Amino acid sequence: MPLELLRTPPPRERADAARNRAAVLEAAARLFAERGAEAVSMDEVAAAAGVGKGTLFRRFGDKAGLAAALLDARERELQEAILHGPPPLGPGAAPGERLAAFIDAYFDYLLEHLALVRTSETAAAGARYRIGAYRFWHRHVTILLGDRAPDPECSAHALLAAMAAEHVTALLPGLGARRMRAGLRHLARALGEAGR
Repeated sequence: MPLELLRTPPPRERADAARNRAAVLEAAARLFAERGAEAVSMDEVAAAAGVGKGTLFRRFGDKAGLAAALLDARERELQEAILHGPPPLGPGAAPGERLAAFIDAYFDYLLEHLALVRTSETAAAGARYRIGAYRFWHRHVTILLGDRAPDPECSAHALLAAMAAEHVTALLPGLGARRMRAGLRHLARALGEAGR
């Protein structure tokens, strides 16, 4: 499947639904920033947004869905840079260079939004793998690994697992961002060289 088709499409909605969505996202962003996503209930978000709980749950499903919606715009920017931006993140560089650029760009995004990404990935069992952005990242890494890895799909999952927010949250205090970034780049190189 072409990578372009895995991009998350922008939501299309009625004007009242758009207003409710904006109110919910604004309230959630404010509450999550003030108290942390883990400490805020969906009921509190609904009350702060002035919408019913049913509206909130129908629209976002759970806290993972709400966190994913808050991250949507940033993920779209990164997807756009991968598809159409300048190399090495965008087209025009060698696969290994593009993979290193993706690791750096994704890791920067992850560090900037770590608590929110963690919530989007862990608030419900398997949530990380149901997020459209994960399918995009996975396909991109699979393509970049190509025939350089014995099983590019499995290798892409392995590399992305090392960048799971729960994993990074647990290891970051002990290893530090610089060391983790270097380790991710080394892992990507090793995966890409395994098929040679």
